[in-house]
This record gives sequence, structure tokens and C-alpha cells, in this order.
Amino acid sequence: MLHRLLLKRLVLGAGALAGASLLASASASALAGALNEPPSFFAPLTDIPGVVSWKLLGKATTVKASKGRMVPKYTPDIRALDNTDVKVQGFMMPLEPGQKQKHFLLTVTSASCPFCLPAGPEGVVEIKSRTPVKFSYAPFILQGKLTVLASDPMGLYYRMTDATVVPP
Repeated sequence: MLHRLLLKRLVLGAGALAGASLLASASASALAGALNEPPSFFAPLTDIPGVVSWKLLGKATTVKASKGRMVPKYTPDIRALDNTDVKVQGFMMPLEPGQKQKHFLLTVTSASCPFCLPAGPEGVVEIKSRTPVKFSYAPFILQGKLTVLASDPMGLYYRMTDATVVPP
């Protein structure tokens, strides 16, 4: 009885895998045929008045410090944001399992791999929110206190604390 049940699961699993493979190849060809009109999650975020632009945050560069260590170098416009209340728009990249997150990354582009950062340190803000935020694939706006990090041990450039979701 157990052997028949396992065999049935294997056959069903193989059928589901074949179906998923067929669906993936169909989706890939549909995407390849529509390269002039990519899905919205591939589109860059548009600047919104009153929201810090990723173009501005992206102007940070790295310089070699003592002992060959690389540290961020910020423009005066970026340094002026340090310890101020700002709004930032982006995509959630959870750091832990679960539908609601209090500590996560906000990124300039949507993540395409759960194990890879979708941007360099200039395209990521570490978020520590006041209350848990429900995961979403859609971009959203957060408001909180932004810290421009001089030499973070994890290599981060920006951190927002006491963050809250801005209603649409």
C-alpha cells in the first residue's frame, strides 16, 4: 500500500513538473516576444515629489580606506539627509520568513532571486519598522529617520528606523 502511494506521488509530481516546465517555457517565449513591453516589475521606479530619489542615493561611491578597506563616499546632498525624516519608495526584500516583517531591506528594483541582492549598497536601505509590514511584490513608500552610514560592518550605506508605510 505504501509503495503504491509513493509511486502515485512520484507520477503526479513528474506530471506537475512537466506541466510547470511547459508553462515556464511558454511564459519565457511570451516574454521574449514582448521585449518592447516588459512586465511592470522590470520597469524602473519613477521619481515622486517629496520622496528621496534612488538617483540621488545612487550617487554614493566607494573609496579605499586604511588597510585596503572600502568605505562609502557621499555627496553633500546625500550627507544632508543624515538623521532626517524622509520618504523612500522601493521593493521589500524580507530578511526572515513570514508574511509580516519588521526588519527588511528596501531595494531600488524587485528581487529576482531570493538569495541575491538586486542592487549594490547604493540601491538598498535597511528598514527597521515601527510595526510589522505585510510582504508585497509591489513597490511602496516608507517614511522614517534615515541614517547615512559612514562605515557599516555589513557594508550597508543607508538605514531607516522607526519606519511606517505611507498610505497610497
